[in-house]
Amino acid sequence: MTTVVLLSKDPGLLVQLQQAFAEHAPELRAVLADDPAAEQAIVAACWYPPAGSLGRLLDLRLVHSVAAGVDHLRTDPSAADLPVCRVVDPDHRRGMIEYVRWTVLHYHRDFDRAIHQQRQGQWLRHPQRTAGQFKVGVMGLGSLGAAIAADLAGAGYAVRGWARSERQLARIACHHGPEQFDDFLQGLDLLVNLLPLTDATHGILDRDTFARLARGAAVVNGGRGQHLVVDDLQAALATGQLRGAVLDVFEQEPLPSDHSLWQMPGVVVTPHMASAASHPCIVRQVAENTRRLLAGEVLNHRVDPSLGY
Repeated sequence: MTTVVLLSKDPGLLVQLQQAFAEHAPELRAVLADDPAAEQAIVAACWYPPAGSLGRLLDLRLVHSVAAGVDHLRTDPSAADLPVCRVVDPDHRRGMIEYVRWTVLHYHRDFDRAIHQQRQGQWLRHPQRTAGQFKVGVMGLGSLGAAIAADLAGAGYAVRGWARSERQLARIACHHGPEQFDDFLQGLDLLVNLLPLTDATHGILDRDTFARLARGAAVVNGGRGQHLVVDDLQAALATGQLRGAVLDVFEQEPLPSDHSLWQMPGVVVTPHMASAASHPCIVRQVAENTRRLLAGEVLNHRVDPSLGY
């Protein structure tokens, strides 16, 4: 029986995944790192693997993220030469669309201001804008970003998109590359970040980016925590350049209970809940790539190391 080892700093997730493998891929033996059988594993299914855990497993031939992203694998670079694959779940896209749609409505329809006014006992109606008057920018136009941009455009919003390379999307004003970044940002009412984490995108949500948005704009970070410069966010909120931010991802997860973001005025913290691949989907895709690995076939959703996604 082929062995898959499950590696994560989250013990609850490990239990859930092991149960899912037993139910949906009984042909595989899914074990935890402390099981002696882990030494025979040829595939590691990972979410923030502990440092050094991959390098100790000498029979490994594939590292498989259990999510759409792979930057969490940086917690353990001890198996850098192995191929890496990720999970692509169609329902994950739906969940992200719903999450971003909520954030756009939250700011477009001034629900953030209404919530604040309720705490103050203040009755005040703000001028209502049409969707077409509310400018939304989506950074990252991969399978998730493109679907989200299309959904917002279909709802009537004025949508811009920005990506590393050129894209053509109906009803979306697409920009690409560093040379078009400023034009993309200029005057946006809401900026949604869905970029992968690379050296080029690390810290991209900073004071320079915020300064190019419309005054009183809002930011949604659904990419990675390392995209955000927290001190710059706090400063932009304090000056009124930003009215608010919805943050779903953080440099350290779970977000420590004493972190400043929990109590920062204007910030909404959600616990990395925007969307996630279902456990049956994860298991099926890891099992299929395990079969492909053994058969010498091309792997599904293999990551390009030069791009980081």
